[in-house]
Amino acid sequence: MHALTLASFLFFTGLVALITWRMTRRDDHSSSRGYFLAGRALTFPVIAGSLLMTNLSTEQMVGLNGAAFSDGLSVMAWEVVAVLALVALGLFFLPRFLRSGITTVPQMLLIRFDGGTQLICNIIFLIAYAVILLPIILYSGAIGLQGMLDLPGLTGIQSSTLLLWLTVWVVGIIGSIYALFGGLRTVAVSDTLNGVGLLIGGFVIVYFGLQAVSDNGGVLAGWEILKQSDPDKLNSIGGANQQVPFSTLFTGVFLINLFYWTTNQQIIQRTFAAKNLAEGQKGVLLTGLLKLLGPLYLVLPGIIAYHLYADQGVRADAAYGHLVFNVLPPYLTGFFAAVMVGAILSSFNSALNSTTTIFSLGLYKGVLNKNATDEQVVKSGKVFGWIMAVVTMTIAPLLAGQESLFGYLQKMNAIYFIPILAVVLVGLLTKRVPAMAAKIALVGGCLLIAAGYFVPPFNKLPTIMNEFHFVASVFVLLVAIMLIMGKLRPRETAWIHEDSGAVDLTPWKGAIPAGIVLVVLVIAIYVAFAG
Repeated sequence: MHALTLASFLFFTGLVALITWRMTRRDDHSSSRGYFLAGRALTFPVIAGSLLMTNLSTEQMVGLNGAAFSDGLSVMAWEVVAVLALVALGLFFLPRFLRSGITTVPQMLLIRFDGGTQLICNIIFLIAYAVILLPIILYSGAIGLQGMLDLPGLTGIQSSTLLLWLTVWVVGIIGSIYALFGGLRTVAVSDTLNGVGLLIGGFVIVYFGLQAVSDNGGVLAGWEILKQSDPDKLNSIGGANQQVPFSTLFTGVFLINLFYWTTNQQIIQRTFAAKNLAEGQKGVLLTGLLKLLGPLYLVLPGIIAYHLYADQGVRADAAYGHLVFNVLPPYLTGFFAAVMVGAILSSFNSALNSTTTIFSLGLYKGVLNKNATDEQVVKSGKVFGWIMAVVTMTIAPLLAGQESLFGYLQKMNAIYFIPILAVVLVGLLTKRVPAMAAKIALVGGCLLIAAGYFVPPFNKLPTIMNEFHFVASVFVLLVAIMLIMGKLRPRETAWIHEDSGAVDLTPWKGAIPAGIVLVVLVIAIYVAFAG
């Protein structure tokens, strides 16, 4: 079994690497436009595949299915509410970002406010990616792989600590090679290939899982058994004592999704690389359509695992790996593990590519060496990327022992998600709010949310009012402060959003109808499963 699993794993991993190399070997990796923005040539299938794959990683496959094991269908909010954020990206944010011709989100703040605001935003992103995002991707990936491939059995290493360090470093080094030698197009192409594999693998697990529920009586029979035996697990409306109470969909859960899909450098960098606005909008809205399928492979397997293993003492975060190991044939286990490695690499190398972009264009070219040539800018990104990779690979194994990875990730993300989203939104929607207001909101917002999490007596607030309501109230406060400062101490001249001429801004004719259809589908899904 080990030999077959390992052979199919190595075959699929090697195949993706070979195809990616063949497709990108003649790309421009020496100029910053080619390296960081894929030559502004990405079309909608590649944008959609890359967006989906960058989003999907083991903290989602393992963490969200683990949350479903505990709370059922209500945790689908992280997938379904994301569709509303993608509609906002396609119709509101993306036209404005492409008009500015930016490569990073902080550059938007330079254009709207000033260099100091850009610098603060750059530093916040770099610290957050180094300490929160990259280590969690590597750690959760290593834990997921250990379960799926039975690494102690394959390697003969029985020390879980040693195995964790080795797995983190192997995956980290491979991901760094993809990101730092290949640039954004290499990342985007490998993302798309792995995305196809992950979608197929995710649905295959649902198929075999439902077959296991019905004792090989068929998929529909398995679904009927789930509906009859666990109706409370198939309720889309989250209760007050669950991880995602229904009321939070309109406050913190929506805002965190909105930042993630519209202002998060790691995610939206590939939309900045769109060939034109129409291709970007098609890619973003296609991602929205695909996200509607997310509950099928990111939530349903957790409910299936609950039905099969709840009485066996299986932990929530171990439920998905347990299901994969038990219901998939050995040759498919290897394929799925390879796809999971692809998902880990994809999220890791996308975040690393975004980190190097922010450093090179924001700090190196913007502050340290303003006269740097294109080659120097790209080289600085690669050097910084390797330093960041080593720091991340060192921090990742130290995360061992977290109770819920998915919960920890959302909580830590909110510290910087909420202030940056508030500043970008106010910046795009107003003309007179000054740079000082943006700086106060960026620094003050991060400190306020961190205090609410970690500093007594403020840390009682998220408990009293639910942490998603807490971060939403901080968002409202930051917006109010900026608007008041805009009235009391406005800019001397109104900001004019000029067209940089970087890409064709003709919108896709189907963008608004497609956006309306997606919003209607989101509402329909919630109504269909409301208990």
